[in-house]
Amino acid sequence: MQQWFSEAKLGIFIHYGIYAVKGVSESWSFYHGRLSHEEYLDQLNGFTAKNFDADKWAELIEKAGARYAVLTSKHHDGVAMFDTQYSDLSVVKRSPAKRDIVKEFNAAIQKRGIRTGVYFSLIDWSHPDYASVYEGGRVPEDLSTVNKYTSPTDGVQDEARWQNFVQFNRNQLGELLTNYGPVDLLWFDGDWERSAEQWGLPEFKTYLQSFNKDIIINSRFAGHGDYKTPEQGIPITRPDGPWEFCTTINRSWGYQPRDTHYKTLKQILRMFVDCISMGGNMLLDIGPMEDGTIPPQQEEILLGLGKWIKENEEAVFGTDEGIMLRYWAGGSTLSKDKKTVYLFVHDTPQESLCLKGLSTPIKRISVLHTGKELTHVVHGGVPWFNIPGTTWINISPEDAHEHITVIKVELEDEIDMYGGSGAVVTHN
Repeated sequence: MQQWFSEAKLGIFIHYGIYAVKGVSESWSFYHGRLSHEEYLDQLNGFTAKNFDADKWAELIEKAGARYAVLTSKHHDGVAMFDTQYSDLSVVKRSPAKRDIVKEFNAAIQKRGIRTGVYFSLIDWSHPDYASVYEGGRVPEDLSTVNKYTSPTDGVQDEARWQNFVQFNRNQLGELLTNYGPVDLLWFDGDWERSAEQWGLPEFKTYLQSFNKDIIINSRFAGHGDYKTPEQGIPITRPDGPWEFCTTINRSWGYQPRDTHYKTLKQILRMFVDCISMGGNMLLDIGPMEDGTIPPQQEEILLGLGKWIKENEEAVFGTDEGIMLRYWAGGSTLSKDKKTVYLFVHDTPQESLCLKGLSTPIKRISVLHTGKELTHVVHGGVPWFNIPGTTWINISPEDAHEHITVIKVELEDEIDMYGGSGAVVTHN
């Protein structure tokens, strides 16, 4: 795993495509028969991107505090958001926009030092050689026409056509990894419809690494990815290894005007600090409108997120995952030298905060966003058995941040937390 990813903390996911024209679900709307495949692709005629400004997008992403961004280059519908020579199905060739969205976006974020991620769907429900295409978006009654590696599982694979499709995928990925600046991360989707053997793994991964040996690939790669990607439901316990939580800003990935169920800024901040407390990143998704405008409510949330991060940057970047929740329930992060712990306080404190199990002597406690020093007292403990007391940090409601307060606890030495069996354990 590349160090930049482990230290990035926040990425912005962008689902931008022709589905924004009618404000329907990306790809799934025709797959589930809510409209025909023909009606879905007719949205190409209304895709103008007339107000798309990659520099403004990049500026907003930077202000949000994100260190990387992932843009959809092609969803399951097969519509390329870039200028591909291997298909006519692209917004460059088939829409009034006639713009290479990926090229403009990658150039804009790379200019600002933001790491480049590319979303690419392995499946393509519009390609003639992809066997699970359902006419009109419906599952056929005759299951013998369906590839056995899809759901449902009956049918016969046409090996020649399948290999033609696999090569098509590789050709398009070769374009994306050659013509669009340095791509740091590939965010795959759709691996579930085929086996690792069908995708040609692990040789397929070797092919991708031939363009960039340091490229990072997400977990949706039939068991050959580099990190886990839990979606929508934030993990209750820390996933093993490097990981990233991807979630929508409302309930939809792409732009849907009827979806007004936005998460509040405070809720998004809570999810974010939960992620970094457990050593992960958050990939927050937005859905621009057809013309390239980012909805004002989405922009407002991103700016609010960035403002909080800037005010508490010391607790976010350059830190590691925090102490266990049994010691501090709000989540926390640790400085690299393990001599400072940053405690996240989600509610307005009334009198004092309770930190349990801390064995290392405290040097100083302060409110991070104001620098105000706080007093504390330790009650209890059994020193002759090396059992620490409970640390009570004195704080008033006036000391709180309007969203999430960060308490900086500086220690005399590396942090040690009580292990619960008479011993002291070092956090790792």
